[in-house]
Amino acid sequence: MGRFVRVARNIFSSSALYPHPFKYTLPFASSSSIQSIHNSSSSLSVVVPDNHTLQQPNHNFRDITTSSSVRGAIRVKKKLQSRKAAVTTTTNNNNTAVELAFNSVVKIFTVSCSPNYLLPWQNKSQRESMGSGFVIMGRKILTNAHVVADHSFVLVRKHGSPNKYRAQVKAVGHECDLALLIVDSDEFWDGMIPLDFGDIPFLQQAVAVVGYPQGGDTISVTKGVVSRVEPTQYVHGASQLMAIQIDAAINPGNSGGPAIMGKKVAGVAFQNLSGAENIGYIIPVPVIKHFISGVEENGKYIGFCSLGLSCQTTENVHLRNHFGMQPGMTGVLVNKINPLSDAYKVLKKDDIILSFDGVPIANDGTVPFRNRERITFDHLVSMKKLNEKAVVRVMRDGQELELSIILRPIQPLVPVHQFDKLPSYYIFAGLVFVPLTQPYLHEYGEDWYNASPRRLCERALRELPKKENQQLVILSQVLMDDINAGYERLADLQVLKVNGTEIDNLEHLCELVENCSTDSLHFDLDDNRVIVLNYETAKIATCRILKRHRIPSAMSADLINAQNNLQLGLTSSC
Repeated sequence: MGRFVRVARNIFSSSALYPHPFKYTLPFASSSSIQSIHNSSSSLSVVVPDNHTLQQPNHNFRDITTSSSVRGAIRVKKKLQSRKAAVTTTTNNNNTAVELAFNSVVKIFTVSCSPNYLLPWQNKSQRESMGSGFVIMGRKILTNAHVVADHSFVLVRKHGSPNKYRAQVKAVGHECDLALLIVDSDEFWDGMIPLDFGDIPFLQQAVAVVGYPQGGDTISVTKGVVSRVEPTQYVHGASQLMAIQIDAAINPGNSGGPAIMGKKVAGVAFQNLSGAENIGYIIPVPVIKHFISGVEENGKYIGFCSLGLSCQTTENVHLRNHFGMQPGMTGVLVNKINPLSDAYKVLKKDDIILSFDGVPIANDGTVPFRNRERITFDHLVSMKKLNEKAVVRVMRDGQELELSIILRPIQPLVPVHQFDKLPSYYIFAGLVFVPLTQPYLHEYGEDWYNASPRRLCERALRELPKKENQQLVILSQVLMDDINAGYERLADLQVLKVNGTEIDNLEHLCELVENCSTDSLHFDLDDNRVIVLNYETAKIATCRILKRHRIPSAMSADLINAQNNLQLGLTSSC
């Protein structure tokens, strides 16, 4: 099976060729590994055959009767005429797409700098990249989130202009891989025409993808047809949202460009499938509108709602009989519920969810979608607005119940991505404490699932939070000094307690250490490991270690702000 590839940006800085933090997002990704080409475009030369070429008719007909031969000739003529009309229609669509692109599609130049999660007080090398975008209503530019991820400087250039204009990122939704840019220059907007959004295209409808892919500096238009519409793994945000599969060529640099059907936008190009021929993906209009409306209503990106459930299909007849499902009854089995979700107060383990907002759920977890199509019921959940109620019909202990659940985005215990923000850290006596994140594990390389510490990896992928603002804090490394000699091998272990107090997050750990009132400082780690230090001696050693390693501060900026808000002295800063 092929691998999903985010058709991000043309990179022309060799220093940027490092493993992207979202190579793999699921523990079973080894069979269909998700690979990002955020920093490499050399392996994505895609050859797209012209699927709309008119084939030569087959003249080897054998006529049975005179009348049948006449009818056959008429059918052949009509068939040729319909094919010619189809080619003409496709050509007209492409011409329309080009005309719209001239006044709408822009090239985006991004300078970005990603943090170093192993050395969280440092950044990685600056890199330059390119992508596409297009103008929408309200003097905004829509593009992909991965085009501007970790940006420090963004420029845009419109078609036919030698000038680049400074752009600002107004909102970013990494989960849905979308971003909104604004340009203050009135000169830039002169002659620019916003594109309108259409509907989800049907299967076999023609689309034209417009953008600035590698291999040239001017607008490129590739054509194709819609092959499939279903929830798909979004590589950048590691989320599962609706996507449209097309057979048009989507290459690095195409990211953020519009897929045009007729005179309206059918989606935004964002990734393709490596190892498969001509399989590209575009973000559909419902996801785009949900992102834009959320930003307009809340002033910032909020996210996509979730029930916070882990469900199992009930396709097995013995399973259905065990839970008392009657013949003709369909639904999915609730296995696990996130304690931070509203569903935790309403639903119970082993409930059978029969319908969502009146839409019956099949035993395979799908619901009806358009004409004889089906889609997972997660799509209905994700399209809900923040704090919107959903009516769920369940069967519990043989009785059917109708329950109401408030939906909102739910953050995992271990963040899947941390774009556009610096990592948190706290250093004391050479012990480097950080919150566990998937980007931290991704620093172990492309095969991070097998290369990273197994215990941390399993917790990152499976463990659920028990309360708000909870973090798994780990001792990531030990900066060697006399004060910590003998502890140097105690790395990549979770910190459980400080002086007997169970910690909630990194800020809590920092507070406990900074306010220590005892002579000794005691850390309880995972695997029953223990670290004990003399507190006053350790404070003095901290300053010495920071200067030796040229680390500007013992804690990250967010912890400094938190400490200032609590009016605590930063005694360990040098």
